[in-house]
Formats: sequence, structure tokens, C-alpha cells
Amino acid sequence: MAGLLAPPYGVMETGSNNDRIPDENVPSEKILRAGKILRNAILSRAPHMIRDRKYHLKTYRQCCVGTELVDWMLQQTPCVHSRIQAVGMWQVLVEDGVLNHVDQEHHFQDKYLFYRFLDDEHEDAPLPTEEEKKECDEELQDTMLLLSQMGPDAHMRMILRKPPGQRTVDDLEIIYEELLHIKALSHLSTTVKRELAGVLIFESHAKGGTVLFNQGEEGTSWYIILKGSVNVVIYGKGVVCTLHEGDDFGKLALVNDAPRAASIVLREDNCHFLRVDKEDFNRILRDVEANTVRLKEHDQDVLVLEKVPAGNRASNQGNSQPQQKYTVMSGTPEKILEHFLETIRLEPALNEATDSVLNDFVMMHCVFMPNTQLCPALVAHYHAQPSQGTEQEKMDYALNNKRRVIRLVLQWAAMYGDVLQEDDVAMAFLEEFYVSVSDDARMIAALKEQLPELEKIVKQISEDAKAPQKKHKVLLQQFNTGDDRAQKRQPIRGSDEVLFKVYCMDHTYTTIRVPVAASVKEVLSAVADKLGSGEGLIIIKMSSGGEKVVLKPNDVSVFTTLTINGRLFACPREKFDSLTPLPEQEGPTVGTMGTFELMSSKDLAYQMTVYDWDLFSCVHELELIYHTFGRHHFKKTTANLDLFLRRFNEIQFWVVTEICLCSQPSKRVQLLKKFIKIAAHCKEYKNLNSFFAIVMGLSNVAVSRLALTWEKLPSKFKKFYAEFESLMDPSRNHRAYRLTVAKLDPPLIPFMPLLIKDMTFTHEGNKTFIDNLVNFEKMRMIANTARTVRYCRSQPFNPDAAQANKNHQDVRSYVRQLNVIDNQRTLSQMSHRLEPRRP
Repeated sequence: MAGLLAPPYGVMETGSNNDRIPDENVPSEKILRAGKILRNAILSRAPHMIRDRKYHLKTYRQCCVGTELVDWMLQQTPCVHSRIQAVGMWQVLVEDGVLNHVDQEHHFQDKYLFYRFLDDEHEDAPLPTEEEKKECDEELQDTMLLLSQMGPDAHMRMILRKPPGQRTVDDLEIIYEELLHIKALSHLSTTVKRELAGVLIFESHAKGGTVLFNQGEEGTSWYIILKGSVNVVIYGKGVVCTLHEGDDFGKLALVNDAPRAASIVLREDNCHFLRVDKEDFNRILRDVEANTVRLKEHDQDVLVLEKVPAGNRASNQGNSQPQQKYTVMSGTPEKILEHFLETIRLEPALNEATDSVLNDFVMMHCVFMPNTQLCPALVAHYHAQPSQGTEQEKMDYALNNKRRVIRLVLQWAAMYGDVLQEDDVAMAFLEEFYVSVSDDARMIAALKEQLPELEKIVKQISEDAKAPQKKHKVLLQQFNTGDDRAQKRQPIRGSDEVLFKVYCMDHTYTTIRVPVAASVKEVLSAVADKLGSGEGLIIIKMSSGGEKVVLKPNDVSVFTTLTINGRLFACPREKFDSLTPLPEQEGPTVGTMGTFELMSSKDLAYQMTVYDWDLFSCVHELELIYHTFGRHHFKKTTANLDLFLRRFNEIQFWVVTEICLCSQPSKRVQLLKKFIKIAAHCKEYKNLNSFFAIVMGLSNVAVSRLALTWEKLPSKFKKFYAEFESLMDPSRNHRAYRLTVAKLDPPLIPFMPLLIKDMTFTHEGNKTFIDNLVNFEKMRMIANTARTVRYCRSQPFNPDAAQANKNHQDVRSYVRQLNVIDNQRTLSQMSHRLEPRRP
């Protein structure tokens, strides 16, 4: 708490070497410079902050107060948003010994504690000269930016250095958030991760070659690599493998209570680890088992529940509310559905909590309980009658049971929306279900309150499905209807048809008309009809670089998964090696700088954002699920998601193409400035997808190697670009990006490739079925990531009125029809022609 009085000479209660600054700690040049800039800025702007201070009859020379340093930093720059962030930034200096607690307490605290800059350790510490004050003014914002990038990691290390018993609730939440993105822990339940947050210990080693433990020793700890790498060494075999950031080791000896099977040797200097000691590890395993409830039928587990503390919502309802609740860990599809139906709370005050719990099941059921299973099960549950109890008890049970099923169906229909129109089983179920509820409502008054909402949803879906314009659209090869200006973009549905060119060996083509979600088998059939024979034909995806992929018969959505300049070919299998790309796949030979250099950077960014928002708005959350688990399992299209992901690549290659097609060095410098300005405006519009696409285009090796071009870029633009690049830093699982997004309110367009990576990470790190039971913890984690899309779109996108009123049809058309080279080899060759490699 800011201003809390605490002795300035307190020493941490642990004896660990990790909790004190090592005597030999040598600050890096960057941090030394940062400390000097901040000290000079304080002496220049608020000199009263650094002065001699008395406490308990003792005088502390030339020192500052922790709370005052935090206050001062918050006032200096808009890039510092909270006191916690400022604490992390000061901690960077403390870790390197550039700022020290007067009695060498290791970490920085937002309290009445005394800290001293390294320069003030000497009696005759100089005051800044006028020249140094000027330098300080020029460099202060860059210094703040540097510290804001390094602060989160320093803050995390500071928390992990605290003895577990001293960690606050906020500390535990920060550690838990970090654990969500560590590969080695991806398969663990939420409860176990939260338990680990309370016991993990930070351990660091300065020198490569240090032996962490030896083969044959007793196993006392489990390690997770936070930074650096280690070699796994076995006697007689030497180094058998290398482990890197996110990997773990040492767990086997704890699980089996056996000696270490290998030695672990640091592969590099300055390695950081998270350590779990054996006692804590075993206690967590015992606690998990003690809090696990298993429901069995015929001696087999059918539902596994975990007891967890109830949230505030439940515990504040009064004494009648339980202090514990049960979450589903795994189960058979039928038992999971049964559990959710039984636990739906019908009280209006608990609607939001119920919807949240049901949401995971509703979103993910397609993975383990398709509509062909779910719909009959819901009908059976709706009509279920109890066999025991008084007549009144039976009536009460039947009524509440019906209301719960209706509640789930309402949420299911709202989530799936138009997607249900393409599912005959779901449409038939909805209509029959509505008739059953209508009939029952005549006899049971309590059902009447849910009927209007059900009627509205059923009618809307049914009428939309029957509307002539909803039957299907016919799309051109570019996936628009030809009149993109006349109306708002509509989502592409699996039943929409596409007119698509399929090429032959001699580069002639045939145009086929098939549904967007057609399988390769159906595409082959359509090609065979046109060619007169399909015997021995295969369908191939060919990129502009000549890479060929033979498509499997059950592959779907093949049209939208092509690369930007990719094409579909059909040929006999024996002629596969003779196929060559089309000349048109190479892309443009002349840049468009002459066109778009006259367009305002803000107008370009705005029109890009409008178009990107159109594409993003069409992506259904379920497409993320289909993409993650494999489209072919669902036979559903992911066309809208595919096109949005392709847009990212298109913008990235647009940047590289324009720069590599520009032969004049001065014009290339102008292009760099233009793209940096467009990226800045995209960030301003919270269009992070295009922002990152442009920055990744600028960091493409074909552009980044143009040293003569970059050195002519004004320093102001170099600083902007350095700041943008820092947000792209992939370390600690893109922590810099995640922290940036956490501060943004919707509407915003997220960096979609990272969202996809997160879902793939969870999918590949966790089995979908465990002992023939659905791993529902995995479903919950994937649903949580997919909900990010909903959050980003939870507020309407209101176009910038000043920009929207401008008539920029030329800008609008330009950003929607980018012509690019997507062959990296070609771009690299062009780059070397522009600036040959120096001898």
C-alpha cells in the first residue's frame, strides 16, 4: 500500500542467496545509463527527492523514498499505467545494483523504504551539468520505454524471490498468469497451476557449465526453465539432449521416488529456473486426489469432478450457499451434459453465473458430442419423468428439468446462430423442441416466461434459412460477390458456392462451381465432369515458389487455405513432378508506390481497419474450434477465419513487395517512413492484426538486410520502429504483446496468428480423451481462448467520423486489392540486387 510506514533497514527473512544482490553483480551498460538518466532527471526536475533522511536516530545519506519514486515515474510518462508497473521498472535498476535499498534489501517496494542511486554511494557524487540535463531530457522517454519492457520480468522475479508465505493474493495471480503460458505446465489443471503459484521458488545460476544435479543423486526438486538452456548428460553417453525455455526436468525422480536418471549441466550463462521441491510436489498431488470426486458405473469412471473454493458470487449469497463447488474435469459426453443440466441455477439473479458455466459446454460440445448425439439427448432429458417421490415432487422435478433444458437450448441456439441453418438435424430438433415447449406451456404456466425467447430464436433461424438471399451466395475466386461496395460483407457459409479455376499441366484451366466446404473428393468429381475423365487424377495445391502438396480426399475448405498466390492443379499422379507454377503466380513486377505515396497514411490505416473489421466480424468463434481440432473432423468450413489469416500474410508481403520493387534508395527510405506511419495509425485504431503484419513485413530478412536504406532513416522513425519491434518480442510467450492488449478496451482487432498459436499449444499439449473420458479441462482452456474473439467484438466498431466522411474510394479500393509477391526466395534475390552483400 502506497505510503505504508516500514523500517527502511528491514532485511528479508529468508536466508536464500537468491534474495540478496550478489557482491560481484556488475550492471549492464544499458541499465547503468538508465540509472544515470533517471537520477539526473530527478535532480533536474524534483531535487528535493534525493536528500539525507533521518529514521530512528540514524541518518541515511542522499536517498529517495520508494513511494515517491513510484509517484514521480507515474507523472513522467504515459507509458506507465499503474503503480505495479512502476515498481517493476524500478526493480530492474535494483536487480542490477544501480539502485539499492540502503541496507541491501533485494527488491523494490512501493513503501516508505529508503533507496539510493549507485552514483550517490560516493561522498562527492556530482550534480548533473547543463549538458547532462539536456541529454537526460532527450533520452528520458527512451529510458522509460526500455524499463517498461524489462519491468514485467523483473517484477516476476521479485515476486518469485519472496518466500511462499509472504506472497500476496495479487502476487499469486501474477504468477498464475505466467504459468498459463509455460509449455511444461500446459497439461495441468487450473487448480494445480494455482497451487504451484504458491510454492514455486526462483533459482538462478550465473555461469555456464554449472552442474545442477548429478546422475544417481536423490531427486529433491522439479525444475522448469524460465530462461536459458541446459544439457542432459548420461554417464557413458555424454549429452543426450538439450532443454530450452519452457521445458522441464527432474519430475520423474519425484514421481518414481528414484535416483536422478541423468546429470543436468547449464549450457549458457545466466540461467533462470522455477523450482518445485519434493515435499510441495507430493502435497499438491495428495491435495488434488483428496479433492477429486469420481462417479462410477459398472466399476468404470463416468464423471470426474474437482472440488474448488466457490467464488465470491456464490459465497455472498448467504449461509445457505455452499463454500465449495465442483468443476468437471472429465467424463463421458452424456454424464457431462447431465451434470450441467442438474447444476443450472434457475434464479434470475444467477443467470450470468449459469451462462458462464454453460458456455464452455455449449461452445465445445461439437468436439465430443456432435448435434446428432446432443439433440436426441436433450429431447430425452426434456421429457424425462422421475420414478420416485410424491406426485407433487414428481411434478416439481419435471418442471425444473424442462426449464433447465430450455435454458441450455436457448444458449446453444444463441451461440451457434446462423451456423445451425446448415445442420438438418439441429433445425429439425429446434422446430420439434419449440412445438413440445409450446404444447407444455398451455398446461404449465411456469414455462410461458421462457417461450417468447425460444420462439424468437427459432423463428429467426428458420426464416433466415428459408429467405431466398440466404439459400446460398455464388462467390468469385477472390471470395467476394463482385459488388463489395453495395452492402456490408456477409459471412461465408459452407453451402455458399464458389466459381474457381483448377489448372491443368499445360496451364489451361477449367472453372468449377462447388460449395465452399466441398471436400477434395467433390472437387475431383466436378473437375472430372468438366474434363470428361477423372481416372487417376489428383488435386494439388501449388505455391508461387513451386512447393506442391497433394490434397487428401477428405480435406475440406481447400479454396480458402491456399497461399496468397497459390493455385489448384489437377493432373494424373504420374505427372506430379512435371507440374510448374503459372507465370501469374510470380506477382507484380512494378511497385505501386506512385499510387499510394499520394494517399495519407492515416487514410490508408483507416481503410485497412474498416476492411479488416469486416473480415474479423465474419469469423465465427466455432471456426477457431474447427481450425484447432481439424476441419475434416467436422466437415465444416473455416473460410472466414482462413481469409482473415490470409489477410495478415497479404499485408506482410505487401510491405516487402513494395520495398523490394523500389530501385531508388531515397524512395525506399520514403517507403519505410510511410509503412512505419501506417503501422502507428493501425495501432491507434487498435488494429493489432495489421499493425503486426506491417512490422513483421519490415522485419522480413529481405527488408531488414537493406542496411544502406535503414541508415538513412531519420532517428525519430528508427525509435518508433524499435518500439514496435519490442511489442513483437516472442520471448516469454509474447509477454510484451499480451501486456499491451490487456490495457486495451474493445473494440479491437487482435493479432490472430498468436490466438491460433495459443489454441494449438493447448490442443497439442493436452489429450482430448483420458481413459476414454472427455478431458473437459482442455475444453475449458480452449473455450477461454476462443472467447477472446467475443471480447474484442463486445463493443461495436464505430468508424472514425472524420475519416468516414471523406470520399476515399480510391484508398478503399487500393487496400482491398493488394497485389504482392509471396515467394520469399524471389524477394531475397530482389533485395540482394538492390544492395549486394558487402565483401
